[in-house]
Amino acid sequence: MRKYKIFGALVALSLLTGCADKSPSPKEDSSAAVVKEDVAKKPTENIVSNSESVSSNQPSASDMKDSASNSAGELKSDSNGISALEKDLAIVYFAFDKFNIDAEGKTKINASASILNGTASKFSLKLEGNCDEFGSDEYNIALGLKRADAVKKGLVAEGVDEKRISMISYGESNPVCTEKTKECWAKNRKVDFKLLP
Repeated sequence: MRKYKIFGALVALSLLTGCADKSPSPKEDSSAAVVKEDVAKKPTENIVSNSESVSSNQPSASDMKDSASNSAGELKSDSNGISALEKDLAIVYFAFDKFNIDAEGKTKINASASILNGTASKFSLKLEGNCDEFGSDEYNIALGLKRADAVKKGLVAEGVDEKRISMISYGESNPVCTEKTKECWAKNRKVDFKLLP
C-alpha cells in the first residue's frame, strides 16, 4: 500500500512540475525559441539585433514566394512537356482476344522507344492496358496486363530501362468509345503510354 502512495505522489509531483514549463509547440521554429530565451536574459537594446540576426538566417517572404513560383513553373513546364511528348508516343492496338504485337505495333513501339530514350529520357512510363467489353472483368484485367507486358518487353528490347516502366490494366473499365460497333470495340483494345515525372 505504501508503494502505491509513494508512486502516486511521484506522478502528481512530476505532473505539477511538468505543467509549469511550456515547451515550444511543433509549429514554432526552434531558432525562434532560442531567441525568446535570449531576449528574456538580455537587456532591451539587444532585442533588435537578435531579431535581425534571426531574420537574416531565414528566407524572406519574397524569397519564399519566388521559390514557390519557380517550383510551380517547373511543375507547369514539366506537365506541358509531358503532354507534348505523350502526343508523340504511339498507341499500340491489338486484335480481338490477343496480346501479341503485330508488325504495325512493332513499328509504333520502336518509334516510341526512340522518344523514350531521347527527349523523354528523364520521365518514367506507365503502360495502361485496355480491353473491349467482351469477357469477364477478371479475364479482361488479365488480358490488359498481358498486353501492357508485351509492349513493355518490346520497349526493353529497344533499350528502354525496365526500371522506368510500370504497368496497369483497366480491363474494360476505361473505354474511349462506347458504341456497339466493331470499329468502336477495336479502339478500346490497346495500350496507352503515360509519362510520369
